Order: sequence, then C-alpha cells, then structure tokens
Amino acid sequence: MSGHNKWSKIKRQKEKTDSQKSKIFGKFVKLITVEAKKSGGNVNAPGLKSVIERARAANVPNDNIERAIKKFSEGGVAMEAITYEAYGPGGCAMVIEALTDNRNKAAQEIKLILSRHGFSLASIGSATWAFIHSPGGQWTPQTTIPISDQDGEKLSQLVDELEECDEVQDVYTNAE
Repeated sequence: MSGHNKWSKIKRQKEKTDSQKSKIFGKFVKLITVEAKKSGGNVNAPGLKSVIERARAANVPNDNIERAIKKFSEGGVAMEAITYEAYGPGGCAMVIEALTDNRNKAAQEIKLILSRHGFSLASIGSATWAFIHSPGGQWTPQTTIPISDQDGEKLSQLVDELEECDEVQDVYTNAE
C-alpha cells in the first residue's frame, strides 16, 4: 500500500493547483508590466488600473503586482504584444495573442505547437479579416464557420495546448 497515504494525495493535489495558479499569475504579471510601461508607472492610469483589478479578481498576491510595476520602473525587460494568425481544424480562423520579451522564442513555441497538430502560421491579415477588434482588446468573430465534432475536439486540444504556453495570452477562433 505504498503511496496511498493522506500526505501523498494532498501533495499531488497541491502541485496541480499550484502549477495552474502560477501560469495565471505569470500571465497577469506580464500584462501588468506592459500596462505599467504604457502608463509610465502611473497606478491610476485606466489601463493599468483595470489590469490590476482583473489580477486581484484572480487572487494574484499584492507582492506580485507591486513587483511587476517596480520591474518596469527599474528598467526591466521590455514586454511586447504580438498577434499571430493561423487556420485550424475545419478551416476556422485563429488569432493568437502573445506577450513576450523575446519575439523569436514566442514565434518558435507557437509554430511548434501548431506543427504538432498539423497546422502552421498564416500570413498577416489572412485570418484577422474574420474578426472585429474591439477597443477593449477582444477579437469578436465577424463570420463563423460550422465545424464537425471531430474537428471541434481537435480545435479544443490545440487551443488548450496553446493556452498552456507561457507566451500566449489569448486564443480566438471563429468556429461555431
């Protein structure tokens, strides 16, 4: 009965939840760093204020938020927002938003994930035509494409793997 004690079970559950939290916290820290750069470190700027509120709603500790703002003010790494486009299963358009300090690394990670599933990056403007970019930064599908159940499963696996990538912030598709 080795490995069947209470502590082992708790440890495994804690590892799982901690890794999920750290991914969410990391994404918010990157967002806060970018917004702090845009606002010049002004905590009362609307963009930075809204990101901080979203981070607090996701239970990001205040220490992490303050460190992210200080990271900008101390001249830390320059974060960059990049939008990638691709076509997924069933011909659905995908817009992948990434936030990174290294363009090449982000592009290679996204290309690798797409190639594992048999897809590749599309050229600029080839997928964004199917979306409307709202002022809040959201991509809303202008036209939708019906896909089969099998393609839907492939798409959900692809989106899950893309969202697990540290560089990727959001993935938008126009699949029904």
